[in-house]
Amino acid sequence: MTDREACIILNMISGIGYVKYRKLCDAFGSPAAALEASQAELMEVSGINEPLAEGIAAWRSAVDWEGEMKFASDNGVRILTLCDEAYPEVLRRLYDPPLALYIRGALPAFGTGNVLAVVGSRRISRYGEEITARLTADAVAAGMVIVSGLAFGADTVAHRTTVENGGVTVAVLGSGLARLHPKENLPLARQIIETGGAVISEFPLHCPAIRSSFPRRNRIVARLADGVLVTECGIDSGALITAGLAAEYGVVMAVPGRVDNPQSRGCHRLIKNGAALVEDFADIAEAMGFGSLPLEETETPENLDARNGLPEDAAALLELLRTGEKSFDELAAATGFDAGRLISLLTMLELQLLIRHSADQIYSTR
Repeated sequence: MTDREACIILNMISGIGYVKYRKLCDAFGSPAAALEASQAELMEVSGINEPLAEGIAAWRSAVDWEGEMKFASDNGVRILTLCDEAYPEVLRRLYDPPLALYIRGALPAFGTGNVLAVVGSRRISRYGEEITARLTADAVAAGMVIVSGLAFGADTVAHRTTVENGGVTVAVLGSGLARLHPKENLPLARQIIETGGAVISEFPLHCPAIRSSFPRRNRIVARLADGVLVTECGIDSGALITAGLAAEYGVVMAVPGRVDNPQSRGCHRLIKNGAALVEDFADIAEAMGFGSLPLEETETPENLDARNGLPEDAAALLELLRTGEKSFDELAAATGFDAGRLISLLTMLELQLLIRHSADQIYSTR
């Protein structure tokens, strides 16, 4: 058993993310050694409860990792793990990098200043379609790589426009590659691969799309890109999560829309809170310093808060919520964080299953 194989196996066990992976490695010395530990030994590790310890100890009967590897090989899927040198360096800088990355197609270089994420609403208007297509085509003509999430709406327009204009695009899925979602975009996924791009996922091959998988997908979209452009979205759109996360790593841009269109409100909120207003590609190039943006240093797993595996600001926000539930506005007032930063930190805590929020945006600990 190699550490690389162990990473793939651990990624297939429900309940294990980067924080628990690190705790297992710290306790046993390596991911492979963790898989040789007994249930009793596993339960001594902080954060590993009895059901999870039982699942890890029983991995030989519970996880068909050899079938996963064969399916990947038979279907042209490459798997990169944290143990592989070719693993994208920009993803290592996430607070919770994927343990494994499943790839069909060819990955472009990241961290070069020319990768643009184009995201927006699934319920996109005609105006949204037109502006997404125009700005994407201009970015492709300038040699930019386009990243998006292959969802309906703005994502589909961005990927399709890139393919039609001879560009390179990367689609990040919220499901396993063998359960591509939405199925209607399977032909588009094939075109992305055939034209030199890639379709990728951190989820095991046959993992279905579930509600919680899309915010996780969004953090990868945000981290792969040097800038995120939101072309149209409402205030409840997942595109705002991507933009909030991107504020940690690069440039956030938004296209204004009609003031009476609910699908413009998300973009308008971003602009009010400091996102660059985009009317044409010149605005994108100016905001990103296109061609010269260096790879910025950011928080790495090594300098996270030791108690929770979180950056200091996120840990402080969690402590604040432990004093009682609070609205988004109350949190903004108490912390002094701008909206983009606050959205990013709240999303981070929700992904860690440390907090939750209600439909009326009241946040509380779990």
